[in-house]
Amino acid sequence: MKSWRISSFGIDNLEVFDSPIPKAGPGQVVVRVKAVSLNYRDLRMVTGLYDPRLAMPRIPCSDGSGEIVEVGEAVSDVKPGDRVAGIFMQRWLDGPPSAAKQLAALGGDVDGMLAEFVLLDASGVVGIPPQLSYEEAATLPCAGVTAWNAVVTKGSIKPGDTVVIQGTGGVSIFALQFAKLLGARVLGTSSSDEKLVRAKMLGLDAGVNYKTQADWADWIRRQTNGEGADLVVEVGGSGTFAQSLKALRIGGMVAQIGVLSQSSEPLQIAPILHKQVQVHGIYVGSKAHFLAMNRAIEQNGLKPVVDSVFEFEDARSAFHAIEHASHVGKIVIKVGS
Repeated sequence: MKSWRISSFGIDNLEVFDSPIPKAGPGQVVVRVKAVSLNYRDLRMVTGLYDPRLAMPRIPCSDGSGEIVEVGEAVSDVKPGDRVAGIFMQRWLDGPPSAAKQLAALGGDVDGMLAEFVLLDASGVVGIPPQLSYEEAATLPCAGVTAWNAVVTKGSIKPGDTVVIQGTGGVSIFALQFAKLLGARVLGTSSSDEKLVRAKMLGLDAGVNYKTQADWADWIRRQTNGEGADLVVEVGGSGTFAQSLKALRIGGMVAQIGVLSQSSEPLQIAPILHKQVQVHGIYVGSKAHFLAMNRAIEQNGLKPVVDSVFEFEDARSAFHAIEHASHVGKIVIKVGS
């Protein structure tokens, strides 16, 4: 089988390796991978910005879907032919997170999904909603579950609430879709008017270009009659965190997810105290979150937004595409026929 591997950091240093197809041991499954989707984490892993001490060689990418082709002894929950996706953290099955559960994250602690076949624990896969293609299902494990955890599990969004998304990447677009399912109003920021138009076609109620209005939090407050938003899905990092605090209502929540931007300004504690803001770190979610999300996706006929699909042989170009950040939704790599 073929797999892409990180042997040294840099997109153009990604290499294709040939190796035997893995065999399923007790409690394990072999999945023929059909599609892989990219996250900014994958890009940072490949470029060395996420973990400079990454053990190499390493197969990248946390998110993928495919078909089970072999099961090992003592596996009864899944069978050959099942359409599945791997869960991001192979040991976080349910309950609150812990240090032990957060080990074995695909594409980092252990080999990821950018291969023709992968070996996973049987407990580390979930069935995918029947209406989804493999390309659509490949977007779910990280971006989908992260947004679900932020908006539904931790955010507890209800009809009439206001949710703010930043940009049009995978997590933000999933957050938009889930918030609209719950009857919320969604406001968004972007550096591109064109992307805002595309986001409005997906349900965004209103958007602002932060290149032309740097104080976008003031715009959010005007849009909410001075009250502020109930939830900000914060993917920007320290460079946008101050604006996110300003955009919130008293008692609102920042779901802190991304670290895409930096700031030389010190963290301001006073707004957190005075507004009684909740700041909740979101690091994907558990298998139980994944299953709950899948039920909602199936029942509501929700379709993940796939921006573009690359061939397996052209994986480097897919990484360059996510690096350029011109996409709306997810970038996907097709694996096999």
